[in-house]
Amino acid sequence: MISTPKSLRLHIGIFGRTNVGKSSFLNMITGQDVAITSPVPGTTTDVVEKPMELLPLGPVLFLDTAGLDDSSILSEQRLCKTTKIFDRADVLVLLIEPEIWSDYEEKVLHEARQRALPCMVVINKIDVHTPSEAFVGLVRGKTGNTAVQCSCTEPVRRDAFVNAFKQQLISICPEELLRTPPLIGDLLPAGGCAVLIVPIDLEAPKGRIILPQVQTIRDALDADAAAMVVKEREYTALLDRLKDPPDMVVCDSQVVLKMVADTPSAIPCTTFSILFARYKGDLMEMVRGAMALDRLKPGDKILIAESCTHHPIEDDIGRVKIPRWLRQYTGADVHIDTCSGRDYPENLKDYALIIHCGGCMVTRREMLAHIYQARQSGVPITNYGVCISKLQGVLERVLSPFPAALDVVRATH
Repeated sequence: MISTPKSLRLHIGIFGRTNVGKSSFLNMITGQDVAITSPVPGTTTDVVEKPMELLPLGPVLFLDTAGLDDSSILSEQRLCKTTKIFDRADVLVLLIEPEIWSDYEEKVLHEARQRALPCMVVINKIDVHTPSEAFVGLVRGKTGNTAVQCSCTEPVRRDAFVNAFKQQLISICPEELLRTPPLIGDLLPAGGCAVLIVPIDLEAPKGRIILPQVQTIRDALDADAAAMVVKEREYTALLDRLKDPPDMVVCDSQVVLKMVADTPSAIPCTTFSILFARYKGDLMEMVRGAMALDRLKPGDKILIAESCTHHPIEDDIGRVKIPRWLRQYTGADVHIDTCSGRDYPENLKDYALIIHCGGCMVTRREMLAHIYQARQSGVPITNYGVCISKLQGVLERVLSPFPAALDVVRATH
């Protein structure tokens, strides 16, 4: 579980006012001195990330934030980073002190409701001041849940506090967060077979294949199906050697044109990126966004958003290939901006279209937050795989496993 990627972990954001004990609470839960603690308010500056195995939930990532009432010289920068955690977190933990409920706590609950985020309250420092029944009732009325009470300075009772925290966390987590949604398993029959076309190019990590391909293999195996991996040049030879056709063919978007040409029409096929459009985000929204490619005009601004940072290669997919295909498809001189990492720009309304990466390195919650921000700004959004398939003229073919998405395309014709 230590090697589980961040994107596959339950993200738990820890919020609260300065010096309420957030870092001490994180250290207590993890059983390690992960975060620096101090009686000086504002000790936590950047967001502290701590991955761990939290049984029975499995792999999680704690996100310890700066205090919401930080008034230090660097408060503006700290609070900006803290606020962005609302987009990343799957669950919020609001740490408070006995008998203190203020506008800061209300702000967290408001953000949680706006984003449909589960939120639990932990009353810390009960060794200093025992919360009254009236206050405990107030908190329950605000959140609808019973608050967990703890003291981070009582190691003897640590196990009891941690167990109470786990039980409450499990009770507020939506089922979809506790049960990993299928990536390809629901598209394959038990005992079925998927052929995965995996190009080995300069961006492929040496000695390994990339995360979406690994996850797809694992999901097929979890569904009691088989996965056969082949490079694009050997694909047709593999098909000729198979006694029965595969139940599904999945390829890297960069070779989608060749895959479609080489795949018999009776075999469903798609791309890894389209699988991830459903797995990490909203496939319907991504397909609707791709239809905006037909409405682009000269001078329109397009944002290409990459979730991870990397050194672009000579023929980089996001910075070179997609811009080239865009201009070839539209015949228009469009303006293209690129952002990478978690620096999602605030001026989304300036763009006619957002083309997002597959999102393999972020959580579903964060991807949905990006989609939500685009929708709120009135900007269509699609992802690499859906966009490339549209630009190559094969979108309907690679949406064959997804009838509802296919209907979206046909409805625009």
